[in-house]
Amino acid sequence: MDKYDWLLFLHVTGAFIFLGAAVVAWVFGIAAATRERPSEIALLLGLTRVAAIGFGIGTTLLLVFGIWLVVDVDQYKIGDGWILGALVLFVASIVIGAIGGSRDKRTILLAQRLAGEGDLPSAELTAAARDARALAYNIASTLAGFGVLALMIFKPGAS
Repeated sequence: MDKYDWLLFLHVTGAFIFLGAAVVAWVFGIAAATRERPSEIALLLGLTRVAAIGFGIGTTLLLVFGIWLVVDVDQYKIGDGWILGALVLFVASIVIGAIGGSRDKRTILLAQRLAGEGDLPSAELTAAARDARALAYNIASTLAGFGVLALMIFKPGAS
């Protein structure tokens, strides 16, 4: 394997870790939304921190090796439309995901408090765990992430 193969391998690995983290976050979030006991909701949403680690690792690999590829490969330029589009969607995915994640963090804190106060179901917690706005943010973030993947695969406008 030459340098290009390694750079591409590490860049693609970052993409899979990043999108895999999104799937992990979705699984735990959906599982939490189906529960009523605060301790279960707190546990499941707390496990999304594993996804946060994946987002960090994936983001680092994606950016470092993606930019290295652009610099190293003569046919790619940072100003290419598909690269700029991918960077914009990537930033959007992260920002929108952070907004959704902050809403989920408030839900975790509420669940932890209620778990410590008797672990009884709460309409407020159920509504927070099933928050339509957090869901919309998480959907938009995930779609933007897959949009990046589509641009990376198909490279529209590239020669």
